[in-house]
Amino acid sequence: MTPETPVSPGAAPEAPIAPEILAGVPGPAPAAEAPEKLPRDVVVIISVLLVSTFTVFLNETIMNVALPRLMTALDVSESTVQWLATGFMLTMAVVIPTTGFILERLSTRQSFFLAMGLFSTGTLIAAAAPGFGVLLLGRVVQASGTAIMMPLLMTTILTLVPMNKRGMVMGNITIAMSVAPALGPTVSGLILEHFEWRFMFIFVLPVAALALLVGAKYLGNVGEQGRQRLDMLSVLLTIPAFGGVVYGLSQIGGGHGGQSGPSAGAIAALAVGVIALGLFVWRQLALQRTDAPLLDLRAFSHRMFTVSVLLLVVAMVALFGTVILLPLFLQKVLGAEPLVTGLVMLPGGLAMGLSGPFIGRMYDKVGPRPLTVTGSVLMVLCLWQFSLMSASTPIWWVTVIQTVLNFSLAMLFTPAFTNGLNPLPPQLYSHGSAILGTLQQVAGAAGTALLVSLFAAGVALHGDLIDGTRIAFLTAAGVAVLAVVLSAMMRKVEGPSQH
Repeated sequence: MTPETPVSPGAAPEAPIAPEILAGVPGPAPAAEAPEKLPRDVVVIISVLLVSTFTVFLNETIMNVALPRLMTALDVSESTVQWLATGFMLTMAVVIPTTGFILERLSTRQSFFLAMGLFSTGTLIAAAAPGFGVLLLGRVVQASGTAIMMPLLMTTILTLVPMNKRGMVMGNITIAMSVAPALGPTVSGLILEHFEWRFMFIFVLPVAALALLVGAKYLGNVGEQGRQRLDMLSVLLTIPAFGGVVYGLSQIGGGHGGQSGPSAGAIAALAVGVIALGLFVWRQLALQRTDAPLLDLRAFSHRMFTVSVLLLVVAMVALFGTVILLPLFLQKVLGAEPLVTGLVMLPGGLAMGLSGPFIGRMYDKVGPRPLTVTGSVLMVLCLWQFSLMSASTPIWWVTVIQTVLNFSLAMLFTPAFTNGLNPLPPQLYSHGSAILGTLQQVAGAAGTALLVSLFAAGVALHGDLIDGTRIAFLTAAGVAVLAVVLSAMMRKVEGPSQH
């Protein structure tokens, strides 16, 4: 989306939508004169993107409950099968930095069809996969489409929604970005109770096809296409930068007995990742001089954006680490069936979904700090409680902790997304969304890989699944303490700050 959309004569100066593309849609009014309801065409556009985003994000965690069964069905190890989850997030982390370019060069409809087309193709590949390799390929193609949907949705909202209503709308985004991953284990548990694993993808295909048809009929274009050039060196650097870091983390403690420390390969991968990440940042800073970066890092010059990004990184470690570790504990230690495991995760997903719009409205009224401080403290307490679990822990108590944890995460996600993007000027909307999405997925992938590796290391050192679980969740609780500090630094931003 180019921020420099021309304004036709007579249009409100604030209107960022080209009148010839969305005729009759008024631009956002100033805060004091904002209408009670968003224009109908704006609601339709956001609704189509929101439903589509929910569909693609559901698949981000749908595999987690199925991992133990897939280990047997595909004859692969625990450290190998977890790449169906980590690989999905890693692919998103590599693709999302390119979405600033995609959203500049393609129209809204073209971006939407590219995203849903890739997702549908990947779903078909996964459904027909004869083995692990093809299944992983399908997940990678799925993730490529998912990576485009999130920045497309967020950039569209920033363009269409006046600032005093963004908290409410971002609260609805929580349903897609947080509830869908949280509901993934429940959906897969229900499917696995009656069908084989590939039906997790077969059942999604008609939903994806329906989203494509609805988008074709109702989705309009927002803004105009730009002329940004794609810097291939930047694209190539994203692969070793993010891939090296996540791969290195995934190998530490996992598959090496845990007693001899990190392998040489893990250390080398981390080193390559850190060096490539430094080169990627250097390349973006150089390209900023000509206003042609793949990822415009000037968004970090806005303090609340930086604080919000760091808070989201911590929250994603907690969310995705828990979503993959908890099913392992429930099935391997407590002996729960896949359906029961999915049902344990369900109340938390519902709590996050029902509370998202409410928390968004609270943000519009009281600002971010009361919500984020409360949410971060609850998150630390829940992760600490998870570290105390044993073979005698009742399933109902695990369900309670998981529900409170998801509620606490909802209190972090909506304020952080909204408060992080509000201070950005329009020309940084797509880049800010891409940065948030990239680091969100890197944190989720790295958090998952790190906690699973610590779990495996604990099991290898002590020969006890409970000790592995305790080490992993204690680490997550320690990381979550940083969220309390970051939450106390949050303050509401009323408009774009100038830099």
